[in-house]
Amino acid sequence: MSTGAVPRPRVAIFTDETGWHTRRLQRALARRGFEGRCVDLAQCRFETGVPGHGLVIPGFGRDLPVAAMVRGIAGGSLEQITKRLGILHALRELGVPVYNDARAIERSVDKSMTSFLLQKAGVDSPPAWALEDEAQARRILMREASAGRSLVLKPMFGSQGKGLMRVGMVDGVSVPLPDPGRHGGLIYLQRFVPQARVPGFDWRVLVMGGQAVAAMRRVSEHWVRNVAQGARCVPCGLEPGIADLARRAARALDMDYAGVDLVPDPAVPAGAQVIEVNGVAAWRGLQKVTPFDIAQALVDDLLERRLGMGKLRAESSQAG
Repeated sequence: MSTGAVPRPRVAIFTDETGWHTRRLQRALARRGFEGRCVDLAQCRFETGVPGHGLVIPGFGRDLPVAAMVRGIAGGSLEQITKRLGILHALRELGVPVYNDARAIERSVDKSMTSFLLQKAGVDSPPAWALEDEAQARRILMREASAGRSLVLKPMFGSQGKGLMRVGMVDGVSVPLPDPGRHGGLIYLQRFVPQARVPGFDWRVLVMGGQAVAAMRRVSEHWVRNVAQGARCVPCGLEPGIADLARRAARALDMDYAGVDLVPDPAVPAGAQVIEVNGVAAWRGLQKVTPFDIAQALVDDLLERRLGMGKLRAESSQAG
């Protein structure tokens, strides 16, 4: 009789690079008796001419993962990105839970759709414009500047605070719109929410399974307050109004989990506005100021809420 160990069920961790986050997820999965295998979506393919489900996922043979977690999707052409997201769509059609699934990722990476869905759900968020007409964009900018306001020009699919630029009336100086070609001919503008003090801050709130579970303040002298751009992570409590706003933002985009970014604004009822909803959120900075293991909490939420597994004992879930 064979005495070999029973293979552990495998979860795909889709990522274009391995490192701190993927190691944490693999360790958290191992605690629950699962194997986390890192897979680049660029290496996955459709193969419908053979019997079976029509997908080839490296490291899984002809099997499907029991679930998948999306940690990163490499940039590429429209055709390449469409195919990579198509793999995630196909897994959902095959009954494999994907955390977050392709629909949620599409909503969150497209800043115009994020703004639209937040507005539709009544979640406080700065006015935003997404358009291809350069002349119309300049008219919007002139109107905002004449009211003394500035706008943030953002890449439609950017992240980590890269490529942001303030235009309009910036510190008393009129800053024109640059060549739209630098953003692929698509102009996304979001009204800038000023702060009275320097250094200023914003909040990053982690929402998981419909609940806000952790938060921090990101403090910086600069108006771009992403951790990747040098902001300091400062622990803070989950203020009820901020937590509710973040929870509603994640629900508006139908996300399993989200990193929700908010800026303080005393002019609105909640005292803050949502400026970003991240569907492939990093949490290394947040982990530094959070007492529980975020990767373990993400894995537990996937297994318990999406796969229907029983809860792990509290002391094991919070280990590490």
